[in-house]
Amino acid sequence: MNWFLAKIVYQIVCGEGDHTAQFDEQLRLVQAADENEAFDKAKAIGEQEQEMFLNQQQKLVTWQFVNVCELYKISALIDGAELYSRIQETDNAGSYIELVNKKAAHIKAANTHKYLQLF
Repeated sequence: MNWFLAKIVYQIVCGEGDHTAQFDEQLRLVQAADENEAFDKAKAIGEQEQEMFLNQQQKLVTWQFVNVCELYKISALIDGAELYSRIQETDNAGSYIELVNKKAAHIKAANTHKYLQLF
């Protein structure tokens, strides 16, 4: 098994979402046999850890999983540990989500290309 560092991105929406777009970028450790499995495992973590709760003003806050946009193979550490988190604010939520999804597609495409070269 190998260790990977994956960046998982969530969009944070409070109430009706009439605020500056916010995103939480988390770096997570994932243990997997290869990059493809690491990507899928990181994506599953992102989906499982979406959440909704009421804040102090009783407004609904939603942390919605966007995608996995970075993946790095590293040496052994602790599976699933959050290493880094950053709230990202942007004026254009759609552009930010598009960038995250493009990075995720690139990771998937690069891994598929590597496997095709083996055959």
